[in-house]
Amino acid sequence: MIEKLSKKEIKAPPLGAGGAGGIYIHIPFCKQACHYCDFHFSTNLEKKEVMILALQKELELRKNEFEHTPVATIYFGGGTPSVLNIEEIEAIIAAVYANHKVIEQPEITIEANPDDLSEAKILELAKSPVNRLSIGIQSFFDEDLKLMNRAHNSKEAEASLRLATQYFDNISIDLIYGMPDMSAERWEENIDKALSFKIPHISSYALTVEPKTALASFIKKGLITPVDDEVAQEHFNILLEKMEANGFVNYETSNFGKPNYFSKNNTAYWLGKKYIGIGPSAHSYDGIRRSWNINNNAKYVKALHNLELPMEEETLSKTDRYNEYVMTGLRTIWGVSLERVQNEFGKNYYEYLLQQSENYIQEHLLVLENNTLMTTKKGKFLADGIAANLFMINLS
Repeated sequence: MIEKLSKKEIKAPPLGAGGAGGIYIHIPFCKQACHYCDFHFSTNLEKKEVMILALQKELELRKNEFEHTPVATIYFGGGTPSVLNIEEIEAIIAAVYANHKVIEQPEITIEANPDDLSEAKILELAKSPVNRLSIGIQSFFDEDLKLMNRAHNSKEAEASLRLATQYFDNISIDLIYGMPDMSAERWEENIDKALSFKIPHISSYALTVEPKTALASFIKKGLITPVDDEVAQEHFNILLEKMEANGFVNYETSNFGKPNYFSKNNTAYWLGKKYIGIGPSAHSYDGIRRSWNINNNAKYVKALHNLELPMEEETLSKTDRYNEYVMTGLRTIWGVSLERVQNEFGKNYYEYLLQQSENYIQEHLLVLENNTLMTTKKGKFLADGIAANLFMINLS
């Protein structure tokens, strides 16, 4: 249980060379639109070639940003990165190496959909620099996959894992809980099926209804049962028990890993490490500033063709940085260090945090141990809401 973690156990894991950062590469293409998704993507793959060139150019133009920061992780997200062929994937990785200093054994992850993972494709990936797969299973039941409008079916989900586990050791899958009309029994079956493949990492998210998505429209029209927060919390509690019983560590609210298989990319993000986001809509962070690229493929490509960076930037205030640290810290097993709050943000923030957290500690939703504030098992599902009530809103 989180309440009993020792100080040694909550120490943040090494991410490679000291001060290492990560590069996230957004591939803005999908075969079809999932009903719940509000990420930036296009189903028109005709412009894939010019997009690859633009991604390479952005990596070149931004090489000075990590001049003194070695790259420990390279992460292909999207969209659906597995729509790229192996030559395109390797060309982008080569551009990272050509323009940035990369540590000896970086974690290189590619998100993939089961319908893209033929044996030939997996073999090509296994021979490439990619050393980690993140497979978007979402569910092992066809009724769930149809509701989500996923491009794969349950047979393809299982087949992709049978093949992938033959060639990759470091595999993660995504699962979604809190689906309309999903019983606790069916959710348990989903988890059990995932565990049967002996994969070392699972990312699991509650289905959320984002504005302007097909899912939001279907619910509004009464075509789909609304999402129920109580059901989602029940599913999350089942997930916690199952994963803990099978030797997984819930190192971040939505992420479960076997020891030595935590995602270095995810961990770096939640611990506030530097990262560069490449591609349309991708975000970047250097500890003080946050920037984001335009979320329009054509405008992104045109800007890079003209050797321009199509991004906006903001400098985070002290309050912004405090709020972000509280939000990310409470989602992890490493928690929020009161010593860091006092040293980095000052006495007012330290005292405010203690005052605001008092009721949550009494309600056993938070625990203060080793001068570190963490969520309890009971408080995990509510971490974001708790964090919001610990935010500072009147200081800069």
